[in-house]
Amino acid sequence: MIAFLSGLVIQMELGSCVIDVNGVGYLVAASTCTLAALPNPPEKARILIETVVREDAILLYGFAESAEREWFRLLVSVQGVGAKVALGMLSTLSPGELVAALTTSDKATLTRAPVWVAVWLNVF
Repeated sequence: MIAFLSGLVIQMELGSCVIDVNGVGYLVAASTCTLAALPNPPEKARILIETVVREDAILLYGFAESAEREWFRLLVSVQGVGAKVALGMLSTLSPGELVAALTTSDKATLTRAPVWVAVWLNVF
């Protein structure tokens, strides 16, 4: 599995970026927080990766910090939460904000991420 990529940020889009590693461009989906932390193209960057292998695709999800990657792993382990929902949640709340909201059962904070509302109410 790919644990991280180090190379040139070639392209930035809403929800993803392309990292050139020795002439190979990797498409990496990421939260808005991670994308904001990356340098502008064509600067060098290092991004942590969660590799997801499906029957029809190999998908790369990128993170600026390990806490965000760990939360992504935790969120997608919840039934009904896929990668898009997890990235949406991490685009709205930092790992620290997630811990605080879950610790205090702060549903108002958690509902700032619209995709999370249905899952949150069904799981908890």
